[in-house]
Amino acid sequence: MDPFDSSVSLGGASEAAAGEDVESPDASLPWARFSAWLECVCVVTFDLELGQAIELVYPLDVKLTEKEKTSICYLSFPDSYSGCLGDTQFNFRLRHSVGRGNRGAWFEESDAYNRDAPVTLQREQSHLYGYVYFRQVKDGSVKRGYFQKSLVLVSRLPFAQLFQTLLQVIAPEYFEKQEPCLEAVCNEIDQWPGPTPGRILSLPVMGVVIQVRIPSKDDKLGDSPVTPGAKENLLPSPMILPSPHEQDLFQCFQSVLIHVQMLWELMLLGEPVVVMAPSPTICSETVLALVSSVSPLKYCCDFRPYFTIHDSEFKEYTTRTQAPPNVILGVTNPFFIKTFQFWPHIIRLGEVKMSGDLPKQVKVKKLAKLKSLDTKPGIYTAYKTFLHKDKTLIKRLLKGIQRKRPCEVQSAILRRYLLELTQSFIIPLERYLASLMPLQRSISPWKTPPQISPFGQEEFIGTLEHAGPQLTSVLKGDWLGLYRRFFRSHNFDGWYRLRLREMTQKVESLHLEVICDADLLAWTRDKSEVEIVDLILKLREKLLRARRQQLGVQEELLERLERSIHTVISSLPEDLQTLLHRH
Repeated sequence: MDPFDSSVSLGGASEAAAGEDVESPDASLPWARFSAWLECVCVVTFDLELGQAIELVYPLDVKLTEKEKTSICYLSFPDSYSGCLGDTQFNFRLRHSVGRGNRGAWFEESDAYNRDAPVTLQREQSHLYGYVYFRQVKDGSVKRGYFQKSLVLVSRLPFAQLFQTLLQVIAPEYFEKQEPCLEAVCNEIDQWPGPTPGRILSLPVMGVVIQVRIPSKDDKLGDSPVTPGAKENLLPSPMILPSPHEQDLFQCFQSVLIHVQMLWELMLLGEPVVVMAPSPTICSETVLALVSSVSPLKYCCDFRPYFTIHDSEFKEYTTRTQAPPNVILGVTNPFFIKTFQFWPHIIRLGEVKMSGDLPKQVKVKKLAKLKSLDTKPGIYTAYKTFLHKDKTLIKRLLKGIQRKRPCEVQSAILRRYLLELTQSFIIPLERYLASLMPLQRSISPWKTPPQISPFGQEEFIGTLEHAGPQLTSVLKGDWLGLYRRFFRSHNFDGWYRLRLREMTQKVESLHLEVICDADLLAWTRDKSEVEIVDLILKLREKLLRARRQQLGVQEELLERLERSIHTVISSLPEDLQTLLHRH
């Protein structure tokens, strides 16, 4: 009969906060607004004695571990095989030393950004992203004959397009004017509003205004991104970004268009994949495009847009004593062909070649052919797809090339197709999950909230005949086999944990609403003082959790519950009242 069991864990998403003000961090904290966007800015240079070395970290009080510094150094330079002359931009991702003190403490798991952002764009605690602008030009004044330097933005936010655009504004100027320019930029970023989901933000830097809308979890899937319109009287005219994160899918996949469904299945199942490309730009953009192909499903395996032999996880990821890990690696060094020849899926990309008007499509090849350093482009795998190929999509995209359809339109077609394919796969799972929720009428204020029924894989498979993907997708194939394989993946585990947490939160919210409507004073009349005190303490704890986790219960109901608690306390002897008011 314990009505207020506190064992149920809370978490997940909630409704976006209302109001017109853009939510920003506490500006009184040092570099608080800067920390909302970036962990730090690094400058990496080449030293004849030390090799790659961090020349500068800004703000100056940022504390990176030695392991993080080493990783940033090696990941910020293209390897010598890439032959990158001029300016090169790319991205990387590295493990973050969890537990070290950091200035970005404004963002914890329960912060406003993660609560309102799509699950695929939430700020990560265990990894950092690096956004690199590398310059290599001939310079007779340098002993090696070349000027080599990288400007790196380090962030927890997966906003590749926004930060690469920011680098295009600040990096050329920095390479000319050095540190004073960087300090001024960091001070400008420290004046930006926080990255509030659902808001169109104007972000001024070095005389340019970048305008971008931060996506929200409440956005309708499948709609075109809301492109911000230029605000009146905004001078100079803003640089408008259609998205802070989306890759140009068509450009990334143009040589593998006929294999997009296979790549989607590999991502859905979290298979180990290596992307080998001629430059860090191509490999990093391709890895990010692959990860995004299963959106709105969160890709729950590890992925490294750019990976080198100096990476701290190199031995872990290349050992032959166990099966390859569930990770996507983007590499440029041909040495990796030999290292990864035992991996099940290798995507070898070259410079895009044209066959008439169309980009030449790579072929699927046997892994046994992946032995020499001059391996030709192709997808080296023995994987057999569960679903039949959709020739309509391929014809539409190829026809678009012939008609010179704009690249962004081709990308939009591809993105919508992948979204609808993922939704067709996920909707039956969501429908079955909804059936596991307890009935609302079974929730009593005087009992522990009812349990959510466990997920039964075979029971779910049994629902597919009448409520499967065939309701929303014309694709034929072994959908059942695809689901069974999906159940063994990290992506299923991550999806189920998140949804279970959100469902548990919903049950907790409904239970709280029922309690708010109950006559608590009447319930206490035949109870002992010990039981009543226990009730009050558990109610207070429940109220505190409801506000901290933002359960979505109306504030009016919570205030009514507070008044009920006060009424119950007032019915107790004065000594107990004093004790309870004190605590």
